[in-house]
Amino acid sequence: MIISINPENPQGRLLEKVANMLRGGAIIAYPTDTQYGLGCDLSQKKPIERIYKVKQRSLKSPFSIICADLTHISEYAVVSNFAYRTLRRLLPGPFTFVLPGTRLVPQMMLTKRHEVGLRVPGHPVAIGLVQALGRPLINTSAKLDSEGQALTIPQEIEEAFKGTVDAVIDGGPVPGQPSTIVSLVDDEPNILRQGLGIF
Repeated sequence: MIISINPENPQGRLLEKVANMLRGGAIIAYPTDTQYGLGCDLSQKKPIERIYKVKQRSLKSPFSIICADLTHISEYAVVSNFAYRTLRRLLPGPFTFVLPGTRLVPQMMLTKRHEVGLRVPGHPVAIGLVQALGRPLINTSAKLDSEGQALTIPQEIEEAFKGTVDAVIDGGPVPGQPSTIVSLVDDEPNILRQGLGIF
């Protein structure tokens, strides 16, 4: 099922419709400011496990999560003054920041060092979905394997993930490049992956 949502001014009723699907355990594909992502409600273990299977990914490699804003991030991560200033300067934007996770983050979404990757993408649909749901979304790229090209056309995503993704949110074209991953642990910035964002 493809649901078209206006990328500049997302329709509230459609965001709420998708949020209700997520509350029911759905997995969706949705646009961000970097590429289309696969996601589900952070609070639901079964759909998270399904995404791990779909992506053929080890539980030792947690997915990042999408928050609505900096206040939201501070519920799910321990944010120092230095990290807060950095986040405020660069978010929303094409970055994933790694920080120590709080107890609200499910164990399977934390690294061995209890860290979590967080995003606030500069895309109104992604932010609107998180706001409508009231909780973060899991975030991983909509590609079939780690070596493959990220899919950027909703119809191709629907075809590639038929039977596993419950809805594809068509929010228009996206760059098709990954986010830049930056660790801010111990207030020491460390670029773990160079992507679209310039740190």
